[in-house]
Amino acid sequence: MKIQERTGAGAGRSAAPAGPSVGERLPTPPRERKPALAALAVLLILVGALGATMLVLQAGDRIEVVKITEEIPAGQAVNDSNTTSVMVAEDPGINYVKWSQLDALKKLKAVTTIPGGVVAVGEMFGEEAKVPEGKALVGLSLKEGQYPAGLKSGATVAAYRVGGTSRSGSGDDADGGSAGSSGSSGGDFVIVDKAVVDYVQDTKGDDLVSSTNLPVTLLVDDAQAAALTQAATNGEVALVLVPGN
Repeated sequence: MKIQERTGAGAGRSAAPAGPSVGERLPTPPRERKPALAALAVLLILVGALGATMLVLQAGDRIEVVKITEEIPAGQAVNDSNTTSVMVAEDPGINYVKWSQLDALKKLKAVTTIPGGVVAVGEMFGEEAKVPEGKALVGLSLKEGQYPAGLKSGATVAAYRVGGTSRSGSGDDADGGSAGSSGSSGGDFVIVDKAVVDYVQDTKGDDLVSSTNLPVTLLVDDAQAAALTQAATNGEVALVLVPGN
């Protein structure tokens, strides 16, 4: 009897359903599709492609304009030697001077000194130059020997009084009067210690230097203009290059 009970109990345990084995995966729910995110990704790709296309199209919309290759002093005009043409992206907000307008541009003046290497815009030019406040433009006519060789616009110079009729004076010079400041031995003196050459006539390819005087315009302080003009009228001015060039 005891043996049969044990057998029956064992049979009951073996009939219980077996649990899942350790190595088997549990079933996972199916992934949810997100069509909104997929549509957004496609939209971003399309926007990026459209932006790149617009940039390419804008880069191709270019115009030929005037570029200044050499410094142009205030009051001077452009010419064939100080300009060239370049291609730039067209911009309605910038008043570019087109290359086809170069001949018309030659009839205008630089309102202020224009440095070399910039693209010309309409605001740089007008009927006449604008002299900075507190400054004056003084014209000189210099003989050979009164200016350094290779003098160019934009150079920094000092203007000296040289020679002069007071050297040959007799009475007042002997008494040591005020005339002696320009007439005594070693009487050369500085009229302007620092001036900028606003204009000098180009002498390339001609005999101007050896045949006539050289026209030069200096930009000086107002207070120095009168003395410089007086000395220039008497032909008593010589220019010397100074540090700052």
